[in-house]
Amino acid sequence: MTIEALGKIYREMGIVGAGGAGFPTYAKLNNKAETILLNCAECEPLLRLHRQLLKFHAPVIIEAFDKTREILGAKEGVVCIKDHYKGAIEAVTALLPKYPNLRIKILPIVYPAGDEVVMIYEATGKVVRPGGLPIEQGVAVFNVETMYNAYHALKGEPLTSKLVTVAGEVKNPMTVRVPLGVSLKEIVEYAGGETVEDYVYWTGGPMMGMLEPTTAPVTKTTNSVFVLPADHYLVRRSKSDYRVETARAAASCCQCKMCTDLCPRNNLGHPIEPHKIMLAAACNNFKDISAFLNTFYCSSCGVCELYACPQGLSPRKLIQEVKAGLKNAGITPPLGVEAGKVSPVREYRKVPLDRLVSRLAVKKYQANAPLDNQLIEGFKLVNIPTRMHIGAPSKPVVKFGDRVERGQLIAEAVKGLSVNIHASISGLVIEADKNHIVIKAD
Repeated sequence: MTIEALGKIYREMGIVGAGGAGFPTYAKLNNKAETILLNCAECEPLLRLHRQLLKFHAPVIIEAFDKTREILGAKEGVVCIKDHYKGAIEAVTALLPKYPNLRIKILPIVYPAGDEVVMIYEATGKVVRPGGLPIEQGVAVFNVETMYNAYHALKGEPLTSKLVTVAGEVKNPMTVRVPLGVSLKEIVEYAGGETVEDYVYWTGGPMMGMLEPTTAPVTKTTNSVFVLPADHYLVRRSKSDYRVETARAAASCCQCKMCTDLCPRNNLGHPIEPHKIMLAAACNNFKDISAFLNTFYCSSCGVCELYACPQGLSPRKLIQEVKAGLKNAGITPPLGVEAGKVSPVREYRKVPLDRLVSRLAVKKYQANAPLDNQLIEGFKLVNIPTRMHIGAPSKPVVKFGDRVERGQLIAEAVKGLSVNIHASISGLVIEADKNHIVIKAD
């Protein structure tokens, strides 16, 4: 099979990155890849589905991973797993004799080990330049669940469901497979419902996640939903006002540089220095515009804000606002920026996961959340967004009143970066526009 043929399958079957922002998988296929990585680091605290999936379904995941390596012509594939994911490590180790071009890289139990740039350095010793793509270093990275979905795509099965960890203040924490478009409220109810009266829903991990309405649909990138008390530390921090945080920075930031010293990207030589943007943005200091331009290289991992700052200030929030303002003004990242030297003390500036969990006040939510990979059925309605991936939204090919079967094409990839979308349940289309398609079950 050629790279083009494999890409066509992934595009038509709707395969996108299941562990992050939803980058279409076909666009990562490149014959310049010398090494491909399988990401089982689960960057965020509390997340469990990738280690669980690899532990129980390693044969199909590794088969798809090595098949992808072979088609790309990559010399080796590296399965990156955190040290304490013992079940996943054992499952992959048992398969390695069958795959001589694969090896395991044990990652330290730190945050953010699953960050693409960080993991590439840990596994290969290569540094992706600021604003650059992994393929420039001859590397391509694929998520565990993405490869699980890829295996089924190669069997002709389109992507219509998602694994989601449900935890926090719920009666029965679990990891379940649900149809795309099901509301978060419905899967929380399946897990026994909320255990506190005043709550919010938080999707993604504690560090980079966000508040979501209970009616929000499960998408191709929904990894988790955590029910948190409405007054939880993370919730209060997420709701803080940018203007207030700017004033706090101007009044309190002592330029101790802890935010920069612990920044994972800065320690790899990237020119992102949170302490400088704190001074520049808070005090309207435009003498050094590089402080503003370098916000483009921030990964928004949150270490500066939720772990490093001894005064509880919000460097990430200021960086995000500055970055958004630059983009809205049509300003793009500077060209030709290269990474500096990797910090000689980088090893001593990694963030221990256990300590981070304690800082975030989420230790009580470290539940097992056992995996049930059987598709849950019986949902009456799904609301499927046409944009569940980076790139252009898919174009609906169904209309109000059409009857569809599960797996049927309902929105097609458009020109540019885009993938197909398929019905996640059988039923009647009761709404279809450029933003979403709603299907009512039979």
